[in-house]
Order: sequence, then C-alpha cells, then structure tokens
Amino acid sequence: MNLWDAMTGNDLNREWQAFEGRAKALPADYQAAWGQIIAHLFPYGDFTGRNLMPILDGALGLLEETAADGRGVDEVLGDDIAGFCAALAGGEGAETFRDRWRRQLNRNVARKLGRLGG
Repeated sequence: MNLWDAMTGNDLNREWQAFEGRAKALPADYQAAWGQIIAHLFPYGDFTGRNLMPILDGALGLLEETAADGRGVDEVLGDDIAGFCAALAGGEGAETFRDRWRRQLNRNVARKLGRLGG
C-alpha cells in the first residue's frame, strides 16, 4: 500500500469491492448473514474501518467454505449473529468505538471540571 492509497482509502475501496463480489456468489441465506455480520461488526471498527478488514475477510472465507460444503448458515453461525461478531471482534464485551469515545469524553470532562474546581 502506498501513501496515497492510505490517505484516500483507495485500498479499502478495492478490498470492499472484492468482498462484495465474493459475497454475491454466495447463496441468498449466506448473503443475508453477510449483511448482518457487516452491520454487527462495524461498531468495533476504528475511524477508517481498516482494522476490520482481516476480520471481515476471515468471516467471508468461513461463509464461502461452509456454503461450498453444503452446510446451512445456521449450523455455522448459530442463532446469535451479534454474539458471533462480538467473539470475532475480541470477545464478549469487546470495546466498540462508542465505548472508546464515551471514555475519552468522560476523561476530558473530568479533566476540565478538575481544572475549574481546583
């Protein structure tokens, strides 16, 4: 990856288009599961979402392999896709971007109040 691609996100666009092309080749129930995986994983992403690309690639690879084996999507992911995604992102209770922003905001407010009160 060159600097220009990193700054503009062109590499992410190409990778995302490749994901979408691979996902369109899946059966309909797997495509629906892919959409849910994306929706449940995005809160765990950083500002650019670059940290999610290897996770998404692995999840899509799992869907491709199991679809090729003829297994049902429920056999692979179970009923709790949100829990599956939390496990992929680093375990149950993994920190989302909202958690990080909330912690940062609380820290900044506490720092400001400490300066005003003291």
